Amino acid sequence: MQIDVKNLTFNYGQNSKATSSVALDNISLTINEGEFFGIIGHTGSGKSTFVQHLNGLIKLNKNSGEIKIGEFDLGDKNCDFKALRSKLGMVFQYPEYQLFAETVFEDVAFGIKNFMPTVTEEEKEKMVRTALETVGLNYERVKDMSPFELSGGQKRRVAIAGVIVTKPEVLVLDEPVAGLDPVGKRDFIALLKKLHASFVKTIILVSHDMDLVADNCTQVAVFAKGKIAKVGSPEEVFGDYEEIKNMGLDLPLTAYLKNQLEKQGVKIGGKLSVEEFINAVKSYGKGGKV
Repeated sequence: MQIDVKNLTFNYGQNSKATSSVALDNISLTINEGEFFGIIGHTGSGKSTFVQHLNGLIKLNKNSGEIKIGEFDLGDKNCDFKALRSKLGMVFQYPEYQLFAETVFEDVAFGIKNFMPTVTEEEKEKMVRTALETVGLNYERVKDMSPFELSGGQKRRVAIAGVIVTKPEVLVLDEPVAGLDPVGKRDFIALLKKLHASFVKTIILVSHDMDLVADNCTQVAVFAKGKIAKVGSPEEVFGDYEEIKNMGLDLPLTAYLKNQLEKQGVKIGGKLSVEEFINAVKSYGKGGKV
């Protein structure tokens, strides 16, 4: 599903001139199906407000813009938000805080009950099993456990399973690796790549982690003061060090190293993912230039 946002504007406290503040200011953005799309920007730039519009958590107001996601027009009063949310899953920061049920099975099955009420008990069990195994958990071992008895990493995986159980085409994640150690972060990103290679066609990742974005995203949008300051590939977005610095952001390590090499007269090609950066340096070295 392609995502088309046009002239989106949103003010917090918009019913009061005294307390009103602009969160989104005439935002227009297209996210093509198949992208691993990064959204970056300093705190308060409008990132989270933007993604909360995508599944109707924040509803469009009259004259506040247009959002179309596949066949769904979010400005249409007859828009089926339940159907939309079964196809566009949302994972919030610290997703383990979304857990609420008495057992892991019930927690993961909630989305099925909510979005697919005609599913049989046999089909539901199969879907829950698949979702838990997809996130790397043993179904028989955890299904009857309280989610609150699990480790932090396991809780996060159960929360993700509860979102992907309906096999959404789009997955939106707001700071999903917050609080994870390096190993946990690596495993979580491996899971996202696994999902992206299977049924999740588009991933939208909101993050303050510039290395994470540069290493994994195909396109990036930079939010600043409620506007989109820049959109492009990681190479295009992080290519101007001073511009990124002026937005209050850091460069990813690979972009910083490329910048420092260029100051020494060493220009290498390649993308900003760690693997491709290393390969670019190796190729440059083989040419006898390093």
